[in-house]
Amino acid sequence: MSTADLPHHDVEHPAKPGWQLGFEAFMSEHPDLDTLEVILPDTNGVLRGKWLPGSALRKVFEQGVAFPFSLFGLDVWGREVEATELHIETGDKDGLCWPIPETLKLVPWVDRKTAQVLLSMYHRDGAPFFIDPRHVLERMISRISDELGVTATCAFELEFYFFEESDGDWTEQPKPLFSTHLGPARQNMYALSDLEALLPVVDDLRAACEIQGIPADAAVSEAAPGQFELNLHHRRNPLLAADDVVMLRRLVAGVARRHQLKASFMAKPYVEWPGNGMHVHVSMEKGGKNIFAEGDKGRERLGHAINGLLETMPEALLLFTSTFNGFRRMQPGSYAPTSICWGYDNRSVALRVPASSPEAARIEHRIAGADANPYLVLTGILAGMLEGLTAKVDPPAPVIGNAYEKKHKRLTPWMDEAIDAFVDSERMKRAVGADMHKVLGEIKKEELNEFGREISALERQTYL
Repeated sequence: MSTADLPHHDVEHPAKPGWQLGFEAFMSEHPDLDTLEVILPDTNGVLRGKWLPGSALRKVFEQGVAFPFSLFGLDVWGREVEATELHIETGDKDGLCWPIPETLKLVPWVDRKTAQVLLSMYHRDGAPFFIDPRHVLERMISRISDELGVTATCAFELEFYFFEESDGDWTEQPKPLFSTHLGPARQNMYALSDLEALLPVVDDLRAACEIQGIPADAAVSEAAPGQFELNLHHRRNPLLAADDVVMLRRLVAGVARRHQLKASFMAKPYVEWPGNGMHVHVSMEKGGKNIFAEGDKGRERLGHAINGLLETMPEALLLFTSTFNGFRRMQPGSYAPTSICWGYDNRSVALRVPASSPEAARIEHRIAGADANPYLVLTGILAGMLEGLTAKVDPPAPVIGNAYEKKHKRLTPWMDEAIDAFVDSERMKRAVGADMHKVLGEIKKEELNEFGREISALERQTYL
């Protein structure tokens, strides 16, 4: 592939000082690189990019890569959403994308020697392009530092399904793995036998995570046949925590293909089985100490942060559940939180405070679907915590027992209501910035309209 689309002019490199050391070491260790994959997550978290020859690595790091700004105005099918005003009406101009040095890694699941690196988008003058979700999160991180003097520590947990690859069009529900047992269908929660049955896949996942430096921890068999969860270690840099999610989803999908499986992070692939969630553990630190761990004052701060998250939850829901399918996960009985509530060590609530030592006091945010954009998910969470820690209002009483049986205000299971709440919210406009606020709202309206135009098999079966 030609490298003619790589820019040839001098602009200020946005990476932190010292980035050259890791880059030069990587080039020295891998002089025989065949292919370089440059990756730009779009507004939906869909990965856009291109493959370049391995010889282009230095040019990419020193001069950047040109991509159109309009990539952030695409719907989930990769189609231009004109209402975003990012397309031909602007001349469809190119921005300049720079690599994120920490994400330069080998790709162990392909045969030819390949490396990949995440990109972020900038204007030609070096200013961040604030419809790039990574920059949206970066700006929120700066806000909590400027306004509260704190940093955030984050860890993600991701659920996904494996099922057998298909040559079909997926109009029929895929058959779950391990669904051929005699007797009733098995949840087989935390079953070692399911991990053992996929031992070659699990081993390859672990090895690929080590090669790519992704801090994956426990792997468990989850609450449905063929459903698994991978936990990531906490990061003291929320940007890197979100980068880990992007890279991990690509890694899991790539390793699965090597074993003739399909990995799906779709929020609700089965009606009768639990959906796939993205749980986020978040604490905040000041001077290297957890501000939620300081006795009564720490517990008070934790409550304030929880209340901020509860107050902003309806208007931030579109950041956590951003796909049409994701709202099917918000139905009662789906193992996802469906009401605006919190509790201690309670997995039926939206905000869980896990049992832990005081030093590890944190909030587990359980709303997001596994297919959501992790940069926007974290932006919404930090925005809610910022609101709460600023307002300093105590939360309502925690839920004890089954939250599904309690009477609390419900999270809407309807995408149109979530869009309206987000679009009408001045707090969300401040959280993500006016440009992203407009673009995300327009994209989601268009996606909802497209699903509304689709006539389902159930309608034909009922009315023909």
